[in-house]
Amino acid sequence: MKSLIKKLLAQAVHDATVWSLLDATVLKLARFLERERHRNENAPPPAVIDFAAAMKFISPDLTVRHGVFQGLKIPTNDFGGNVVIPKLLGSYERELHPLLERLRARNYSEIVDIGCAEGYYAVGLARLFPDGKVFAYDTNPAAIRLCRLMTQANRVEHRVVTGAFCDAAALLKLPLTRRALVVSDCEGYEKHLFTPDTVRKLAGHDVLIEVHDLVDITLSSRLRSVFQATHELEVIASVDDLKKAQTYDYPELAAYDLAQRKILLAEYRASAMEWFYFSPRH
Repeated sequence: MKSLIKKLLAQAVHDATVWSLLDATVLKLARFLERERHRNENAPPPAVIDFAAAMKFISPDLTVRHGVFQGLKIPTNDFGGNVVIPKLLGSYERELHPLLERLRARNYSEIVDIGCAEGYYAVGLARLFPDGKVFAYDTNPAAIRLCRLMTQANRVEHRVVTGAFCDAAALLKLPLTRRALVVSDCEGYEKHLFTPDTVRKLAGHDVLIEVHDLVDITLSSRLRSVFQATHELEVIASVDDLKKAQTYDYPELAAYDLAQRKILLAEYRASAMEWFYFSPRH
């Protein structure tokens, strides 16, 4: 191979055609590799975040700083999975904040949170709607324990009832009265939860569903169909983590560069997602 290249180089000195061929292939590749070597040598080190320090800096008292759940008290720093900072900052699922602000005036009689995790929404909504009774469900016992701790930290334990598994039968049995808000984030189980029977029960209530088409691509079309006769649909799209870093502006992030902000604000969705908000037609 080396001898062939040497021969071609020798010919190229006297032959423009051979030189053009070399310039477009071997030499082009060599220049590319050299540029890449210099680029990698001069590239800044990857962003590193000390999450414990970031939590103390952003919210030393573990209280949500901004957004519709501003003031929500977090009872322990062992919560939130890989989205601790967005929840403390108040940027978590900020796409939904305009909707929740609009719904404040409804002061729901009941809130049902299916897939409540550590209670961020269950307790946050209990504070947002102070007259509502909250039913919070999660199949993870550790999540339910954290949810109960959060109800106590925010003094709403008398209004929050926790449970494990909520299927269609459990949803049908709930004592929903004047007007309820049902929030669902159950990783694809919404296909089994929202049946013609449960949707008829919810005909006079509001429903907010995180749609997991990445689990089952037919979910969104099925939900549209089953709610069509009783509810109007509003679709809310998720914002990409990169766009969050570029556009979300919080004073607590002023000390961090753009790469670090991307890590701090990331919600790590596997793909772009949507929420379906269904409001009663009548």
